Amino acid sequence: MSHAHSERASSERAIKPAMLRGALGRCPSCGQGRLFRGYLSVRPTCPHCGEELHHQRADDGPAYLTILVVSHLGAPLLLAIFMMYRPSAMAMLIGFSIGAIVLSLLLLPVIKGGLIGFQWARRMHGFGVEPSAHEPAAIEAAAS
Repeated sequence: MSHAHSERASSERAIKPAMLRGALGRCPSCGQGRLFRGYLSVRPTCPHCGEELHHQRADDGPAYLTILVVSHLGAPLLLAIFMMYRPSAMAMLIGFSIGAIVLSLLLLPVIKGGLIGFQWARRMHGFGVEPSAHEPAAIEAAAS
């Protein structure tokens, strides 16, 4: 393996900027291209820098994290509202249901983008540097 390749493979990518760019719906690599094609569909490549984004494996992680965040924000708020104002059960049910749905829909793409940014920064799921065809030692090491 060449020295330049080993240096690139071991170089760290900054996690915080990558996650922030992803959370803003931008490419974790350049921060310019749009990460999503629609609401949650990830583009196969960045339209600005060409970074391959199809490697991402967010799966159910963003949904679980969204539920965790929304419930941890909603539960204390629900208790505080009930203790201060004593609204009817129906008002609480309607108000907090709508609030949870809206907050979930707003947070889901943010959390998914941040998770994709984290995966990119940590070189997970194929986001790492791939060996060149002219480096047989790297190919043999990857095959074993």
